[in-house]
Amino acid sequence: MIPTSESGVPGTRPEGVRDEREAAAHVREMFGRIAPRYDLLNHLLSLDIDKMWRRRVARRFRETLGNPAARVLDLCCGTGDLALAFCKHAAGGAEITGSDFVPEMLVRARAKAAASGARVTFVEADALALPFGDESFDLVSCSFGFRNLANYERGLLEIWRVLKPGGAAAILEFAEPRGKIFGSLYRFYFRRVLPRLGALISGNGSAYTYLPSSVSKFPSPETLQAQFAKAGYTDARFERWTGGIVTLHIARKA
Repeated sequence: MIPTSESGVPGTRPEGVRDEREAAAHVREMFGRIAPRYDLLNHLLSLDIDKMWRRRVARRFRETLGNPAARVLDLCCGTGDLALAFCKHAAGGAEITGSDFVPEMLVRARAKAAASGARVTFVEADALALPFGDESFDLVSCSFGFRNLANYERGLLEIWRVLKPGGAAAILEFAEPRGKIFGSLYRFYFRRVLPRLGALISGNGSAYTYLPSSVSKFPSPETLQAQFAKAGYTDARFERWTGGIVTLHIARKA
């Protein structure tokens, strides 16, 4: 039985947003506006390191992807970069699905998949109410999208629901590095430089002000690890990458 909670753990809510439904609508609309230049900005503002991070996640799950019967779901898939990275390691017959609740992102994800010949199914879906049956997937991933959920506990429980017994959850998210010097440089770039560059290129200042704000409000790796355990997962662990800029969380459904 899936553990439940009456209150849940709230997710990131933009300033002035009062409830989960309003927060979800705000995030959907905001990402829809920046979709046309989303890839450009991701690669530019991360100095292309975001591609390496996704390739590294895909390599980590080569064994799962190499199973022809594997079913994989990439939540909050955006324009599909992680789902497409999975395809490079997937055996014939493995099913890879990407889901996102921003239709403008999915338009670009489908175009990229078609251009590369990758076999990925993209579905418009809310990560807190997925249109999939219980115990459907061997792997559920989410890269740089989990912090945008309106409720983290419900997100973990929904991933738990659709995972097969023994399946893995993998969440790749931004974090604030701990080192004093590197941390200070990172925060200056992330809070002062990135929002201005993002606004200049995308024409949407609020989206790139929201980004550092959402990261600063996101639970620490230790706290999210504890939330995995509370939600019923086993073997919850995390790895800090690139000086602690990002963290990969992995946990399993017993």
